[in-house]
Amino acid sequence: MTFAHRHLLGIEQLSPQDITTILDLAETYVDLNRQSAKHCDVLSGLTQINMFFENSTRTQASFELAGKRLGADVMNMAMQASSIKKGETLIDTAMTLNAMHPDLLVVRHPHSGAVDLLAQKVNCAVLNAGDGRHEHPTQALLDALTIRRAKGRLHRLSIAICGDIAHSRVARSNLLLLGKMENRIRLIGPPTLMPSGIGEFGVEVYDDMRKGLRDVDVVMMLRLQKERMDGGFIPSEREYYHRYGLDAEKLALAKPDAIVMHPGPMNRGVEIDGTLADDINRSVIQEQVEMGVAVRMAAMELLTRPLTTGAAV
Repeated sequence: MTFAHRHLLGIEQLSPQDITTILDLAETYVDLNRQSAKHCDVLSGLTQINMFFENSTRTQASFELAGKRLGADVMNMAMQASSIKKGETLIDTAMTLNAMHPDLLVVRHPHSGAVDLLAQKVNCAVLNAGDGRHEHPTQALLDALTIRRAKGRLHRLSIAICGDIAHSRVARSNLLLLGKMENRIRLIGPPTLMPSGIGEFGVEVYDDMRKGLRDVDVVMMLRLQKERMDGGFIPSEREYYHRYGLDAEKLALAKPDAIVMHPGPMNRGVEIDGTLADDINRSVIQEQVEMGVAVRMAAMELLTRPLTTGAAV
């Protein structure tokens, strides 16, 4: 199982074979995580540092759990109260980290490109846990694993991504990954939440959810990124739910076996009906959380493997 990347900064750099390699390895970790003894020593003796410049309890917990199950020494740096707040630059931070000799750095940052800059300056593997509006690669990978397990394949599916496309790094990473795997992708949302030039991605764009959902295999809802909105992108949450929130009536237009996804955290009654989110026959939202730990374990093993074996990267 070969993986020739030193860092995981985005989906854009990955080939379809790279994606399959990560997902196949993640499958083995799904099995491990369902056993009573969930620990292995793949990263024993290695140090993982989690640096979250943005708050994200779910993602940070998933990465921390993944590292500990692999046997790594995991340290969480409280970046909200760090020297960055006192004026330290990312370059200074990188130099400090190099002096600590970590093996893996997991970074979330509010600015696009910041994780890439750190990767250029540190002497270890770097994993992007989300940077600005750019990418969130492990979210797209865990979504892909969830889809593959639910549908039996990851090719030639019709997939609708719905909601706040413009502000979503999850949407961008999924567009890239699912496009590489020959899927038909539909983007559904109000024009105010659709990025300019989106047609260049080779996707279908709808502002009518009922038309967009017709006969799709997968319905992927997105969170309204209110923290990234600086104006009136929607008239009201009530109106948004009426037109773009997923409920049973809208879902009935998709295929009878269509699955429902959401990266979380959910705004129930705004993006999705709460009863539908909890429907064990249609919703795979909890499975996404489970797949997240397995995918991150796989990614961390692959990124550190060359460092532990001395192979070229």
